[in-house]
Amino acid sequence: MGNKRGVVTSFLIIAQIVFIVLFAVMVEYDPHHTGPTHLSKGDVTEKNNEDQLLYPMFQDVHVMMLVGFGFLMTFLKRHGFGSVGFNFLLTCYVIQWSLLVNGWFTMLTKNVSTIQLSLENFLHADFAVAAVLISFGAILGVASPVQLLVMATIEVVFYNLSFYVTARFNLIDVGGSIVIHAFGAYFGLAAAFVMSKFKPYTSEKEGSVYHSDLFATIGTIFLWLFWPSFNAGPATGNERHRAIINTILSLSACTTVTFAMSAAVSKKNKFNMVHIQNAAIAGGVAMGASADLLVQPYAALLIGSAAAILSVIGYAYIQPALEKAIGLHDTCGVHNLHGMPGVLGAILSAIFTSMATKEVYGDSYEKLILRGDSSEQAKYQIHSLLVSLAIALISGAFTGLFMSLPIWDRLDSKELYEDSIFWEEDEEEEKDAKEGKVFIPLITSSS
Repeated sequence: MGNKRGVVTSFLIIAQIVFIVLFAVMVEYDPHHTGPTHLSKGDVTEKNNEDQLLYPMFQDVHVMMLVGFGFLMTFLKRHGFGSVGFNFLLTCYVIQWSLLVNGWFTMLTKNVSTIQLSLENFLHADFAVAAVLISFGAILGVASPVQLLVMATIEVVFYNLSFYVTARFNLIDVGGSIVIHAFGAYFGLAAAFVMSKFKPYTSEKEGSVYHSDLFATIGTIFLWLFWPSFNAGPATGNERHRAIINTILSLSACTTVTFAMSAAVSKKNKFNMVHIQNAAIAGGVAMGASADLLVQPYAALLIGSAAAILSVIGYAYIQPALEKAIGLHDTCGVHNLHGMPGVLGAILSAIFTSMATKEVYGDSYEKLILRGDSSEQAKYQIHSLLVSLAIALISGAFTGLFMSLPIWDRLDSKELYEDSIFWEEDEEEEKDAKEGKVFIPLITSSS
């Protein structure tokens, strides 16, 4: 039975108190960015300029988390409040938790005694949010808010472990194809697979209606618009400029080919909104690991096109086959949007790094080929992918098992994909929900 009184309230209040205490003890401003500082005036000006360039990109990523991901998940006909609302909750919770966990790993690697906050910390916190929201997509509508918070708490730790290990391998992954998209997808899929063994995910409420699909497409468009900032945010200089250009090209080609493929796989030669909402932005995922490389514009278009083909095939054929074969339920199809395109991006990054030369890359060679040799870098791109996937699958399966404990408000079959379990609605709407009537309530305004 979901929504036991006091469980989610207790969890959030206790967590917030713990956050406040830990921030009081361990966290301070980074004086190089916030002052007071003993740096020269020129160094201070340089730091301020860096922050002014970074803040718009950080805000773009922030919009992706709250509006893009939030509305992308509103396609379910009786789960609009839960999609946007729990997305909002997870974002705010994970920002605080990931600032601490990210900081602890930084303390470990840099041998410092405190967590020093700058704008860059918040950008990386948003990247942790992205991984959690991707996993959220795999179990959308089948997990209570307490289960989601438990998942987020555990996932942030293993996300940082994966990030730490792959950083030791000198991974190039500016847009997070491996450490964000592939990790988040396969963590969520492993959790979903284990959870399904305790409760089947069958419900007539799983599905969309016209208006819910329209809202979800708003999320798609926001993600499309701001994805260049997601891929380019951690980069600087020429590498950032390349990442923006490559991502826009990849997304443009991806959307174009998605429309073509969607009609091609339809027996009626019609477009499928599920494909348009999701596969159209898979080019941003696949481009991530190679975004700041000199891949050339035509290759960026090819990457986006390949991502579209792979993603549409995933939605049309692979996802139904996996559900039939092993019972893998994936509410949002994160395997098709984030998982397979993330793996594709990793493989492509290995190919492109193996082709890199000092003559072609010039000053960028030392910035990007971190292991000093192109073939060595390519090898460790694949090693990083395998390690990240292993950590995601093992920790995701464990998390799914832990989330399935009855103490975490496990949902009954009749409570799946249903807003009225956790959200206040008009009495008539709640009555309709209990009777099994599924429709999107009209939005009214009051003065």
